[in-house]
Amino acid sequence: MANNLTKREIVLEIYEKTGFPQKQVQQTVQMSLDIILNALAAGRNVELRNFGVFEVQVRKARIGRNPNKPETDVIIPTRAVVKFKAGKVLKAQIKQLDLEKLQAEKAANPSTFEDDDGDDEGEEGSTSPKA
Repeated sequence: MANNLTKREIVLEIYEKTGFPQKQVQQTVQMSLDIILNALAAGRNVELRNFGVFEVQVRKARIGRNPNKPETDVIIPTRAVVKFKAGKVLKAQIKQLDLEKLQAEKAANPSTFEDDDGDDEGEEGSTSPKA
């Protein structure tokens, strides 16, 4: 089983804990995500106390290199990216993770943990191929 938490799993867990109809829970979860998405798309930061902050940052334009054609420079334009900074409660719970178990799971299923470069952002616009 994949190690990722899906929207469907969130809906099912809320349904099991509250007993609200699944359709209503699904609509509420989707509405919450839409509100967060729209705020970020409008350039607003989203602060969820004790969980963390989604922050829109502007990345400066830079010159990259295409690994398939190293002699060719690629201009990477200025763009907005979303950064996530964990809140106090989330940081405390992450500190309690069993790192050996997490590394073992990662080694057993590397496709679950694709973005492993430590830059805390997606790979959109990347000039390097995925491993």
